Amino acid sequence: MCAAGREPVLGGFREEAAAWLHRLGSDQWQRPYPADRLLAAIEAGSVFMVTDGDVTAATITLDAQAEEGLWTDQELGEPSLFITKLTVARSHAGRNLGGRLLDWASDRAYRAGAKWLRLDAWTTNEGLQRYYLRQGLEHVRTVRGGVAVNGGPRVSGWLAQRRTWPAKHGFQDTTSPPTRRSSQV
Repeated sequence: MCAAGREPVLGGFREEAAAWLHRLGSDQWQRPYPADRLLAAIEAGSVFMVTDGDVTAATITLDAQAEEGLWTDQELGEPSLFITKLTVARSHAGRNLGGRLLDWASDRAYRAGAKWLRLDAWTTNEGLQRYYLRQGLEHVRTVRGGVAVNGGPRVSGWLAQRRTWPAKHGFQDTTSPPTRRSSQV
């Protein structure tokens, strides 16, 4: 596990995932992701990559900020970290990297003092939703309608969470330790 700093690698990574999702019949990630938002997440230190030698095998964004309009004020008042853009390279699929990344994120969130690991998933991607349920997340609710942060219609509003805990994930984490926090607000 290493901190990311290569925007072109991550952009290409997302394009590969979007093409795979399209072949599966999903409309997820078919709109280009704003490069300025990706760069801001990298500069904030919230984008992480799993490397296998010189190959990027997976990536995840773990952030203290939730997308606007998804979580209640009460939920935002609870110490939480939010997962977005969890992606595994097709060359590394079937190795449980996604599950291990969720465990890594849970462990990191726990060490940062967060009670919850939360995410929002594509509302029409039922396969992804079932995957997250198998990984121990619980569905909270589905938010439909509204406008996403990037100005388009909200398409990612299936909300799920699980409590954080110290987890064995098997990654060699070369990132800085997480900053302790008490709440989102």
